[in-house]
Amino acid sequence: MLFTLTGSSCSGKTTLACSVGARLRNAVVHDGDELGVPEGADRRWRNRMTEMWVRRALEYQDRGLDLLLTGQSPLGEVLAAPSAPLLDGIAVCLVDVSDEIRRRRLVHRDPGRWAPSAVDAFVGWGDWHRGHARDPRYRPDVIIDDSWREMAWHQWTGWTAGDRRWSTHVIDTTDQSVADSADQVEQWVAERREALRSGRLALSRGWPDPS
Repeated sequence: MLFTLTGSSCSGKTTLACSVGARLRNAVVHDGDELGVPEGADRRWRNRMTEMWVRRALEYQDRGLDLLLTGQSPLGEVLAAPSAPLLDGIAVCLVDVSDEIRRRRLVHRDPGRWAPSAVDAFVGWGDWHRGHARDPRYRPDVIIDDSWREMAWHQWTGWTAGDRRWSTHVIDTTDQSVADSADQVEQWVAERREALRSGRLALSRGWPDPS
């Protein structure tokens, strides 16, 4: 099964994955950027990397392991990856934080690196993630326009917010300790694993079929 912690920069994704990774049995943890991010990385690069990680999850799946992956690909990108329907299960969690805290963390983490316009872009990307998590019809152009031609957007673009398959769990780290947020991630993983075992996980194999 593939678990992804997604969201804009400085929400705490990597910190949480590292904190909870050792607690999870039969799971491996990877950072989506651990192979490096090339200069000028664009949407198509992110799409191809998402597909690469889905294929890696399939390799782990064959070995009886789940993959907990951090990155910035939202639910719609994961579902549109060509190999996504082959996964036994998919679960996506948006790790969010307030705009003010995100700005503060960006400046503290990378002093002098980001121009104000770049910081605004990170904040705007975070706000878009919130809208996308609520409703698949919220500005899908943001991820679909100029995307990798292999992406299967048609697998979900006809869905509405009421479709039970459109499910992004949200953890807001704004006023929480790392320990408390990590506990929530661990609980989320346990609940989704149980849903898969009991046949209640909407994004289990066969999810593209509306029946």
